[in-house]
Amino acid sequence: MPTPAVALRLRRFRRRFGIAAPKLVVRSHFPWLWFALPALLFVVTAGVIGGLIARSGDVGMLGREDDGLRKQILAQREELNILRSTAGTGQNAVSIERASQQQLLGRIQWLEAQNAALKEDILLFERLVPVVGDGAAVRVESFRVVQRAPGRFTYRMLLAFQPDKLTPDFRGRLQLAISFAQSGKSVQLVLPDKRETFAGFEIELKRFLRREGEFELPESATLLGVEARILQGDALKSKLSAQL
Repeated sequence: MPTPAVALRLRRFRRRFGIAAPKLVVRSHFPWLWFALPALLFVVTAGVIGGLIARSGDVGMLGREDDGLRKQILAQREELNILRSTAGTGQNAVSIERASQQQLLGRIQWLEAQNAALKEDILLFERLVPVVGDGAAVRVESFRVVQRAPGRFTYRMLLAFQPDKLTPDFRGRLQLAISFAQSGKSVQLVLPDKRETFAGFEIELKRFLRREGEFELPESATLLGVEARILQGDALKSKLSAQL
């Protein structure tokens, strides 16, 4: 015969598994990872969406800032072009002004030389006396040489002729004997240097003749002296050294 304690346990067992036993609910079991993964995915998705929204706002702000910088660069570039154009115009104006001043100065010097030569001619005409002697004679009354530019020189001379009954005029040619120094050496140049160029040095006068011309030397040369010679055929009729 079972003891009271054993009988009590039997009754409880019957109640749990018998007709009077409580209803049993069967539920499906899901691992906890199945719940953790969707939650994690939701959090990540929300973070990405939030980041995209924030980045979209930053991109819009950067775009506006970039547009502002571009406009500022364009404005500064236009201002720089204006300043460059103004500076170029100013430099051109200064260069033109300097060139004009140099040309004007050269023109003034040339006019002063011409004025001095004309005054000298007037004085020569005033004091000019007939050549002593019975025969016709020609002479160089004045001879001046002026440097116009490096290596370029102009000359000016006044010739006088005393005619007689047999020789009413004079025909001959002009010759220039030019002495200059170059590279430590003394050099002499005679113009015209060729017979073919004699035509440009022929002279013809009855009483007076003013003759002007120019000649060139190497820019490194130093002019020492110039002598004007009046020739008739190969005979020397008159000569005079120039005033430099």
